[in-house]
Amino acid sequence: MQGLWLENNVLQHRTDLPIPEPHVGEVLVQVLMAGICNTDLELIKGYYPYTGILGHEFVGQVVRGPNHLQGKRVVGEINAACGQCDYCHRHLSNHCEQRTVLGIVNHHGAFAEYLTLPTENLHPIPDHLPNHIATFTEPLAAALEIQEQVEIDPSDRVLVIGDGKLGQLVAQTLARTGCQLSVVGRHPEKLANLAVRQITTCLESEINNHLRSFDFAVECTGNPQGFELARKALRPRGTLVLKSTYANHLTIDASAIVVDELTIIGSRCGPFAKALDLLATDAVDVAPLIQATFPLAQGIEAFTIAQQRGSKKILLTMTD
Repeated sequence: MQGLWLENNVLQHRTDLPIPEPHVGEVLVQVLMAGICNTDLELIKGYYPYTGILGHEFVGQVVRGPNHLQGKRVVGEINAACGQCDYCHRHLSNHCEQRTVLGIVNHHGAFAEYLTLPTENLHPIPDHLPNHIATFTEPLAAALEIQEQVEIDPSDRVLVIGDGKLGQLVAQTLARTGCQLSVVGRHPEKLANLAVRQITTCLESEINNHLRSFDFAVECTGNPQGFELARKALRPRGTLVLKSTYANHLTIDASAIVVDELTIIGSRCGPFAKALDLLATDAVDVAPLIQATFPLAQGIEAFTIAQQRGSKKILLTMTD
């Protein structure tokens, strides 16, 4: 089996990998398409000490599993929990201390011809939904997790920081709440994609007149400057939602957080069923976020492009 293998922060294309053997309760999935995520790029930088096959945003077809899934196209939740611990019993399986995480923690990922996941992690894809759109299920679910954690009303002023792939998805999902939404970024062409959807946008250089005025700030840049801008944008007792992972340690002004009595919320994985429904009904538009598609054999080249500043979503297809 071929796949993209990460070891000692070096990514390589290999053709000698064994096809994974599913454990009891798991399904063998043939990967059809997968997307490169910023988390994959952070793992290469050393965000988490991972060795194995990268990738967690995927569309696949079940080749070995229960009858109701056999042959179906699926997407999969990335946290594989033990089902027995206190967190699992409290319906917090995404925080199971024994969990593995697809392509991130002790579980080979989706940048390969096959992967395994527990049956309960898989969600069938509507027949009319094409693979390149369905690959956005996982990041779109992550964007929707914000609304699972905090209640956002039409009267709330919300600032999304970052006009990249995640920021675009967060903005489109938050716009559906009717809130007073603004997105700040560095790339006029990316902000234009949101402006055509009647979402207010501005460049970083234009945001200074609106600091200390937002009820919520959502940080999607993954860099310290984004975090600091989010903090400064919030009114006292505002809420800062962190959607980014950081390869390096983050230095924060803790005194300012205490004085302004800010709430900071980490936000990670989200509801797949809701994400699939939005994609299936064209309630969000992800097609403009795709830059290019590469065969898996050209995965190293694909990563080189994905690492370029300002790049959009790069997809990998597992067949030539």
